[in-house]
Amino acid sequence: MKNTFLILLCVCLGFRAGAQDTLFRFALVTDTHVGTQTGAEDLERTVADINKQTDIAFVIFSGDVTEFGSDEELRLSKSIISKLTKPWHIIPGNHDTKWSESGCNSFRTVYGDETFRFEHKGYLFLGTNCGPNMRMGPGQVPRENIVWLDEQLKKQKDKQQPIIYVNHYPQDSGLNNWYDVLDRLRNRNVKAMLCGHGHVNKAFDFEGKPGIMCRSNLRAKAEIGGYNIISVTTDSLHFNERTPGVETRKAWTHVALNGPVWMQDPPRPSYSVNTTYPSVKVKWMVQEAGDMGSAVAVADGKVIYTNTNGDVKAVNLQTGKAAWKYHTAGKIYATPLVYEKYVVVPSTDGNVYCLSTQTGKLAWKQPTGKAIVSSAALSGKLAIIAGSDGHCRAWDIPTGKMQWDYDSVKGFVETKPMVYEGKVLFGSWGNEFYALDAATGQPAWTWSNGANNRMFSPAAMWPVAIDHKAYLVSPDRYMTVLNTDSGSELWRFRDTANWVREALGISVDSNRIYAKTMQGNVMAFNARSNAREIVWKSPVEMGYEICPSPINEFNGVVYVAGQSGVVHALSAKDGSLIWQHKFSNCLVNTVQPVNDKTLIASSMDGKLLCLEY
Repeated sequence: MKNTFLILLCVCLGFRAGAQDTLFRFALVTDTHVGTQTGAEDLERTVADINKQTDIAFVIFSGDVTEFGSDEELRLSKSIISKLTKPWHIIPGNHDTKWSESGCNSFRTVYGDETFRFEHKGYLFLGTNCGPNMRMGPGQVPRENIVWLDEQLKKQKDKQQPIIYVNHYPQDSGLNNWYDVLDRLRNRNVKAMLCGHGHVNKAFDFEGKPGIMCRSNLRAKAEIGGYNIISVTTDSLHFNERTPGVETRKAWTHVALNGPVWMQDPPRPSYSVNTTYPSVKVKWMVQEAGDMGSAVAVADGKVIYTNTNGDVKAVNLQTGKAAWKYHTAGKIYATPLVYEKYVVVPSTDGNVYCLSTQTGKLAWKQPTGKAIVSSAALSGKLAIIAGSDGHCRAWDIPTGKMQWDYDSVKGFVETKPMVYEGKVLFGSWGNEFYALDAATGQPAWTWSNGANNRMFSPAAMWPVAIDHKAYLVSPDRYMTVLNTDSGSELWRFRDTANWVREALGISVDSNRIYAKTMQGNVMAFNARSNAREIVWKSPVEMGYEICPSPINEFNGVVYVAGQSGVVHALSAKDGSLIWQHKFSNCLVNTVQPVNDKTLIASSMDGKLLCLEY
């Protein structure tokens, strides 16, 4: 009997690190996707199971907590996670941030923060957001999180303290600014980098250091989901998959704590394209401490812009020197709207702000009750703004008085509406596209794409219109043309060789519609034709592209923003390349031409610059 017991004990220790060697154990739960069919139930089961595991010290949730990042999904996930009887720490994933009706504020409101730092038995744990925040593209650790990481590392007293870093994404080129993180961690004692995102258990090498991807908590095609239990011993990390209420499987990977060293001279993004076009020069550049997720406005000799620290700022157009700053209480993703001496900016704090373009002083402020992630459109002297609360409203800019309020929008609005022939046109993340009377707010018509998946909504692109035709593109890869008088479909086409998505524009003379494809080409269509007619397809290969930034044209040049920090200047005549310039490795917002030789560009990692060519 005694020998049988010893055999069973040895078998059990093969499944998890022996208790005599274990410093501590923790659980990593990832990709819970609350909001999907089984997300909440699978999370409930895991939480109950963890509560029964007496040797788990704490729990880390490494992103994609929800499916769509909605306030409802966040509150539901929090109500389940709060049932844990152990300490827990959490960061968002791309599903929590890309489609956020709150502009990524509610995650912080519901969970307290979007980063974490804590110590346990000599180990330092650091976790950051992976982005992309609000704009479709590769992942990107937000600029404000990079600043936060600098602060955490600066106050670390023992530079040899072992660190475990957590982010939802793998720390490689799938994350636009992976190197910003790794270069900061490079001179520290990093033992492992943990992630989710891929929904499977998988071991990686992140520039010489161990990277471990953990499985999704979702059951997928199985009956029960799962998570990982990580045992920290004196010399290793051991990863065991746990099926809640059923079994803890044999360790599927181990990480030696004293072996791996950082790779020397790892590859970094190349800026060599700039040597090909030396005439394109940076006149000035501003580096913000937060992300920039919108286009800019140019007025009164100033560049007016916003950031995700909640600031509306103005700098001198010629020098880049700061002119004024106004702070709001929420992240801002809106492009400033200028009318005469006023600039109107909605904020995710739920308010609409009207400031002086000269001084930045507040002219008026109007509440809406919920975050606004869209930009304002101008109709006469009205600022028309669609929010996240199902409303589209119009304010008189000089007085701040509300002129009308339409209250039947399905889903939240991200776009900048188009005002055309007395109508305001916009899409929402409810698979619908609206036409309202711009003067009264009365509905003219509503169009639906008929999709069950809200992620296919015609919501992120800025619509364009001409000759009573509204042009839309959307993530379902369709280009759709609607009659602006009736809302009826004129044509709707999904090109299997050229996948349009969310980047759209129109020529100055309104003769051409521009669309960027996911294959990395720009296409021009005849805007005057009632049928789909391709004018040209640019020979310029930009690589895989899902950046939604609108396309601008000025004086025969088409300006295209890329998802990896490149501005492309193409000929409006045939799409041939005029020049390219790379100033970041992150998503570029809409490029704003100032004149024939000057433009303003910005990127999601907080860079604002003036280019001359």
